Amino acid sequence: MEFEFELSQRFFFDAAHTLRRAHDTASSLRVHGHTYHAEVSVQGARDAATGMVVDLAVLRAEIETLRQTLDHHLLDEVPGLGTPTLENLCAYIATALRERQLPVSAVRVWREAGGDSCRLVLPR
Repeated sequence: MEFEFELSQRFFFDAAHTLRRAHDTASSLRVHGHTYHAEVSVQGARDAATGMVVDLAVLRAEIETLRQTLDHHLLDEVPGLGTPTLENLCAYIATALRERQLPVSAVRVWREAGGDSCRLVLPR
Protein backbone atom coordinates (compact mmCIF):
# COMPACT_ATOMS: atom_id res chain seq x y z
CA MET A 1 0.00 0.00 0.00
CA GLU A 2 1.34 3.42 -0.95
CA PHE A 3 0.57 6.41 1.21
CA GLU A 4 -0.06 10.03 0.26
CA PHE A 5 1.72 12.58 2.41
CA GLU A 6 1.30 16.31 2.86
CA LEU A 7 4.24 18.38 4.07
CA SER A 8 4.13 22.07 4.82
CA GLN A 9 6.52 24.93 5.37
CA ARG A 10 5.72 28.34 6.83
CA PHE A 11 7.33 31.69 6.17
CA PHE A 12 6.57 35.37 6.60
CA PHE A 13 7.25 38.61 4.83
CA ASP A 14 6.66 42.29 5.47
CA ALA A 15 5.24 44.32 2.61
CA ALA A 16 3.27 47.44 1.77
CA HIS A 17 0.39 47.93 -0.64
CA THR A 18 -2.63 50.02 -1.55
CA LEU A 19 -6.08 48.71 -2.31
CA ARG A 20 -9.02 50.21 -4.20
CA ARG A 21 -12.30 49.08 -2.64
CA ALA A 22 -15.68 50.35 -1.56
CA HIS A 23 -15.09 49.97 2.21
CA ASP A 24 -12.35 51.63 4.28
CA THR A 25 -11.57 53.61 1.14
CA ALA A 26 -9.32 56.33 2.58
CA SER A 27 -7.11 54.03 4.66
CA SER A 28 -6.93 51.39 1.92
CA LEU A 29 -5.80 53.87 -0.72
CA ARG A 30 -2.89 55.07 1.42
CA VAL A 31 0.29 53.03 1.24
CA HIS A 32 0.23 50.81 4.31
CA GLY A 33 1.95 47.63 5.36
CA HIS A 34 1.39 44.27 6.99
CA THR A 35 3.32 41.30 8.23
CA TYR A 36 2.05 38.43 6.12
CA HIS A 37 2.39 34.80 7.12
CA ALA A 38 2.18 32.01 4.57
CA GLU A 39 2.10 28.24 4.63
CA VAL A 40 2.84 26.14 1.56
CA SER A 41 1.73 22.50 1.48
CA VAL A 42 3.04 19.89 -0.94
CA GLN A 43 1.45 16.51 -1.44
CA GLY A 44 2.42 13.20 -2.96
CA ALA A 45 3.86 9.74 -2.49
CA ARG A 46 7.32 9.11 -1.09
CA ASP A 47 10.11 8.74 -3.61
CA ALA A 48 11.34 5.15 -3.42
CA ALA A 49 15.00 6.18 -3.32
CA THR A 50 14.79 9.06 -0.84
CA GLY A 51 11.69 8.29 1.18
CA MET A 52 10.60 11.92 0.75
CA VAL A 53 7.79 13.64 -1.12
CA VAL A 54 10.05 16.67 -1.46
CA ASP A 55 13.36 17.36 0.19
CA LEU A 56 12.45 20.04 2.73
CA ALA A 57 15.78 21.77 2.10
CA VAL A 58 14.75 22.21 -1.55
CA LEU A 59 11.30 23.46 -0.55
CA ARG A 60 12.80 25.97 1.91
CA ALA A 61 15.28 27.22 -0.71
CA GLU A 62 12.55 27.74 -3.33
CA ILE A 63 10.35 29.51 -0.78
CA GLU A 64 13.24 31.79 0.18
CA THR A 65 13.78 32.74 -3.47
CA LEU A 66 10.07 33.52 -3.77
CA ARG A 67 9.99 35.36 -0.43
CA GLN A 68 12.63 37.77 -1.68
CA THR A 69 10.22 38.93 -4.43
CA LEU A 70 7.69 39.93 -1.75
CA ASP A 71 9.57 40.89 1.42
CA HIS A 72 9.92 44.66 1.92
CA HIS A 73 8.38 45.39 -1.47
CA LEU A 74 5.39 47.44 -2.56
CA LEU A 75 3.07 44.61 -3.60
CA ASP A 76 1.34 46.86 -6.14
CA GLU A 77 4.58 46.69 -8.17
CA VAL A 78 5.27 42.91 -8.00
CA PRO A 79 5.04 41.58 -11.59
CA GLY A 80 2.37 38.94 -11.99
CA LEU A 81 0.68 39.51 -8.63
CA GLY A 82 -2.16 41.76 -9.74
CA THR A 83 -4.24 43.51 -7.10
CA PRO A 84 -2.51 42.72 -3.78
CA THR A 85 -5.33 40.76 -2.12
CA LEU A 86 -4.91 37.67 0.04
CA GLU A 87 -6.48 35.65 -2.77
CA ASN A 88 -3.97 36.91 -5.33
CA LEU A 89 -1.06 36.34 -2.94
CA CYS A 90 -2.12 32.69 -2.54
CA ALA A 91 -2.38 32.26 -6.31
CA TYR A 92 0.95 34.02 -6.92
CA ILE A 93 2.79 31.80 -4.42
CA ALA A 94 1.18 28.61 -5.72
CA THR A 95 1.90 29.46 -9.35
CA ALA A 96 5.52 30.44 -8.70
CA LEU A 97 6.28 27.24 -6.79
CA ARG A 98 4.44 24.98 -9.23
CA GLU A 99 6.50 26.55 -12.03
CA ARG A 100 9.53 25.31 -10.05
CA GLN A 101 8.10 21.76 -10.30
CA LEU A 102 6.98 21.52 -6.66
CA PRO A 103 3.77 19.51 -6.03
CA VAL A 104 1.96 22.35 -4.25
CA SER A 105 -1.42 21.23 -2.93
CA ALA A 106 -2.43 24.27 -0.85
CA VAL A 107 -1.29 27.77 0.10
CA ARG A 108 -2.53 29.77 3.05
CA VAL A 109 -1.77 33.46 3.58
CA TRP A 110 -2.82 35.36 6.67
CA ARG A 111 -2.29 38.56 8.61
CA GLU A 112 -2.11 37.67 12.27
CA ALA A 113 -2.74 41.20 13.54
CA GLY A 114 -6.08 41.55 11.76
CA GLY A 115 -7.20 37.94 11.86
CA ASP A 116 -7.57 37.80 8.06
CA SER A 117 -6.82 34.55 6.25
CA CYS A 118 -7.15 32.95 2.82
CA ARG A 119 -6.47 29.33 1.83
CA LEU A 120 -6.13 28.12 -1.74
CA VAL A 121 -6.58 24.39 -2.28
CA LEU A 122 -5.27 23.16 -5.63
CA PRO A 123 -6.49 20.19 -7.64
CA ARG A 124 -3.96 17.41 -8.10
